[in-house]
Amino acid sequence: MEQQITRRTQVLTNHLLLHGEPTSLSVAPPLSSNSCLNYSPPDLNEPFSFNPTDMRVYLDSHNIPDRDWLFGLMIQSRLFNPKQRGHKVFVSPDYNQPMEQQRETTMKRIWYLLEKGVFQGWLTERNPDAELRKFALLEVVGIFDHSLAIKLGVHFFLWGSAIQFFGTKRHHDKWLRDTENYVVKGCFAMTELGHGSNVRGIETVTTYDSNTGEFVINTPCESAQKYWIGGAANHATHTIVFSQLNINGENQGVHALIAQIRDADGNVCPNIRIADCGHKIGLNGVDNGQIWFDNVRIPRENLLNSVADVSPDGQYLSAIKDPDQRFAAFLAPLTSGRITISASAIYASKIGLAIAIRYSLTRRAFSVTPNGPEVLLLDYPSHQRRLLPLLAKTYAMSFAGNYLKQIYVKRTPESNKIIHVLSSAFKATFTWHNMRNLQECREACGGQGLKTENLVGHLKGEYDVQSTFEGDNNVLMQQVSKALLAVYIAAKKNNKPFKGFGLEHMNNPCPVIPSQLTSSTLRCSKFQTDAFFLRERDLLNRFAAEVSQFQAQGESKEYAFILSYQLAEDLGRAYSERELLQTFIQTEATVPAGSLKDVLALLRSMYALICLEEDAAFLRYGYLSMDNAAAVRKEVTKLCSELRPHALALVTSFGIPDAFLSPIAFNWIDANAWASV
Repeated sequence: MEQQITRRTQVLTNHLLLHGEPTSLSVAPPLSSNSCLNYSPPDLNEPFSFNPTDMRVYLDSHNIPDRDWLFGLMIQSRLFNPKQRGHKVFVSPDYNQPMEQQRETTMKRIWYLLEKGVFQGWLTERNPDAELRKFALLEVVGIFDHSLAIKLGVHFFLWGSAIQFFGTKRHHDKWLRDTENYVVKGCFAMTELGHGSNVRGIETVTTYDSNTGEFVINTPCESAQKYWIGGAANHATHTIVFSQLNINGENQGVHALIAQIRDADGNVCPNIRIADCGHKIGLNGVDNGQIWFDNVRIPRENLLNSVADVSPDGQYLSAIKDPDQRFAAFLAPLTSGRITISASAIYASKIGLAIAIRYSLTRRAFSVTPNGPEVLLLDYPSHQRRLLPLLAKTYAMSFAGNYLKQIYVKRTPESNKIIHVLSSAFKATFTWHNMRNLQECREACGGQGLKTENLVGHLKGEYDVQSTFEGDNNVLMQQVSKALLAVYIAAKKNNKPFKGFGLEHMNNPCPVIPSQLTSSTLRCSKFQTDAFFLRERDLLNRFAAEVSQFQAQGESKEYAFILSYQLAEDLGRAYSERELLQTFIQTEATVPAGSLKDVLALLRSMYALICLEEDAAFLRYGYLSMDNAAAVRKEVTKLCSELRPHALALVTSFGIPDAFLSPIAFNWIDANAWASV
């Protein structure tokens, strides 16, 4: 299906929507005949070989009408109903706003969305469809304002999910509806100054006073202060406190309790001290704070007791006798947090690519013949090479993220472990990719990428935090490898087939890479999966052997694992990329024959081959010969040229409204002319 896009009126319209300036939607003034040496760039009018609306169905996967409804709601708030509370509340921010003003803007946006019913059912409806709708709407919010998405994520996905997961009916009845209606403003006090990823080591202590039927929460030392707690500095009224539960002198491990930290008027409660974490390199619309508890007393009923309870007379009760299993249960809310972070990273990558690729289709530089016309940036092979592999990776991550959400909303006790491992792997992989992608997009926009209004550079600061919150990426990847190692050891010890985490391929004969790789072989999905299987299988064998060797030398299992961190990180990457490739192939298989399926095949091959090229393990361990590595590199260049005609259609398929992009995403010279409008 061939479509044409003409932009001139639409460009100005979107500029006005984006910046909230005068509402006259007149056409942008024409450039004078002498401007830019009589050169006027073309509108974005490249032909589409497929319908981007059809492609968007596979990218967004679910709740597309809901997404578009919320897009429209936010755009509408910028121009209409001047007496309405939300008037212009979604105008792009003044990037010189003080931190306090950014936080206040975030709250105004929350109130506006609340009034419009956006959060309806987010906690009180518990079924797969409701959960997917919640994911979809949060993703749309994040496309416009990362701080707003994080503030809502803490409230609904951390505080709210903790009450859902750890609480019982009494907690659900008391807290969920008030949370959904934002009567209660919740935060999630897990991280401490001295303990981030190592949650098991947190130092906050809770004891039980059977004389009064109350729990007593205490911060025994400075390193036990709760730190980086989103929402705590200004707005939260309540928090989930994670602490060591000490009953009758015996530590029962980490448990979760509800504590009020502010009254209805916003005053900090007695025996609680709160401080502001201060200005950050991004995400300043979120009020991160520090919390100290000085023997704060809370009712016994505030213990979230689905995992364990304490009787009125002080007896500890739990159906889960294994402390490790109890601890694992208390990490469940972090899974939904990692899923939302993964999706958020994908959409930030999409914004960067949509802007950089659209810019490269209007910006020209140099000529390739004497006195010839200047060439569009994206027609340079080097420019294709820097952006199109990142585009293919972003597509692969979109499909994998959709798969993760689907298995999460349909989760069972048996699937929780695979969801934990997948969410850990994807959170690390997607957020690392996003930071690399945004940096490349920023550079690909040249000087225009330095302007905050063009978003790409600004997004780098906003999303940098994702590499470390909800688990440091390096630690998460090591956790993934540890889980794979456990499956390996169990299979070998019991002499049984491999089962779980997609390792069933280990039961088959070892794949063999052909000595000479042709173009058709390189683009074959069987070759691609075989290469990924070979890498993962070999790295798992090497990792298990190295850990075993260190143990034979007298090291503990834990320290042997620490010493093998390089192989652990290589294996985590191999696992994640193999999962991405397989979900890409599964998605591709559902697409009917035609131009859209053909383009997906190009993207899938690009994804697979760029992974082969970029991971040194393929050469380090001899999976590819030097000649085959050269063949892979050459094929990537060919794929770039074949994807080039589809670039505009591929970023249009993201479904991000023009008003959520930036001026240079349309016509960079028109963007300069806007200043005089």
